[in-house]
Amino acid sequence: MEITFELGYALDTFYFLICGALVMWMAAGFTMLEAGLVRAKNTTEILTKNVALYAIASIMYMACGYSIMYGGDDFSWFLKDITGDGATGVDEPATYAPSADFFFQVVFVATAMSIVSGAVAERMKLWAFLAFAVVLTGFIYPMEGAWTWGSEKVFGMYSLSDLGFSDFAGSGIVHMAGAAAALAGVLILGARKGKYSKDGKANAIPGANLPLATLGTFILWMGWFGFNGGSVLATSTVENANAVAVVFMNTNMAAAGGLVAALILARVLFGKADLTMALNGALAGLVAITAEPSTPTALQATLFGAIGGVVVVLSILGLDKLKIDDPVGAISVHGVVGFIGLMLVPITNEGSKFTGQLVGALTIFVWVFVTSLIVWLALKAIIGIRVTEEEEYEGVDISECGLEAYPEFK
Repeated sequence: MEITFELGYALDTFYFLICGALVMWMAAGFTMLEAGLVRAKNTTEILTKNVALYAIASIMYMACGYSIMYGGDDFSWFLKDITGDGATGVDEPATYAPSADFFFQVVFVATAMSIVSGAVAERMKLWAFLAFAVVLTGFIYPMEGAWTWGSEKVFGMYSLSDLGFSDFAGSGIVHMAGAAAALAGVLILGARKGKYSKDGKANAIPGANLPLATLGTFILWMGWFGFNGGSVLATSTVENANAVAVVFMNTNMAAAGGLVAALILARVLFGKADLTMALNGALAGLVAITAEPSTPTALQATLFGAIGGVVVVLSILGLDKLKIDDPVGAISVHGVVGFIGLMLVPITNEGSKFTGQLVGALTIFVWVFVTSLIVWLALKAIIGIRVTEEEEYEGVDISECGLEAYPEFK
């Protein structure tokens, strides 16, 4: 019996770590996607932001985020030997190492912050962005995570789990939260120069490297198997292994459905096959299924993904009409479709309720948006968050990083 437990513990821990590594690899996907969708003169700052935010997220989640999110009262757990029982100061998982749990959670918080990066691209000061990353990963995200995955009551008033709220891998908790923070930043920051003409028309600002953006999408697609699959939390039993297989299958089918639907809608609306809409359609499908990939059939997952693909195209066009400038479509992909994903859960998951999903979505959005708005306004008053018009024209690579990504092509 002891040997069987130890084997299961080892397998689940290993699986958890591998899935965490896949999610960490999504950081590369976001980096490549964003670098491909911005202009060449802003590439180096995008690369710097993404690699730096991952490091900041890791440190801040270790220092305070993990304890806030999971109810621990020991904020110095990382100074101790965490191979023993309960050494982290939080409830230790039953079937895998506590350090594996921390690693898996920290790559999720980094994902939330990565969403902000693309939305504020091409006009934000690097150090203002990194300062915001400290607050989001160390406090804002862990607080809403405590109310959802941590099962704490929202300001001691109501429990989302009791209301029937369910978010399997984070359509709302991770993706919509990141988009809410991004939306607050974009509203304070304003649009890029030349994005909107005086008559309100949106002008296209093409990205510099669509092959790179496509590579980033494929990396994210692959990393999402760890994102959703790892959220099963175990694989050492027949039941868990079957659950993991279903999650992998549905994750893939949703992405496929989202891409095809977005590509077809773009063809209908624009008369051409729009690659950027197709890429965002795949990501929208992934976001839509993330809230519940374990209960739909393969056909349902494909249809849910297709809904996400249609919604993201319409949302990107709608935000442009509202003059909300999001260079990579992050707010639409992760925010609007993240909400849709939450609301699709009760269709296949009998344990969730539409009212619970709605209250949970509103709780996450309001908390993250309002707190982020406060932080962005504080940063604007203290250090400023936008580069000068001249620096924006020349590209933030030179003003913020002092070097260009493609100097030989200048």
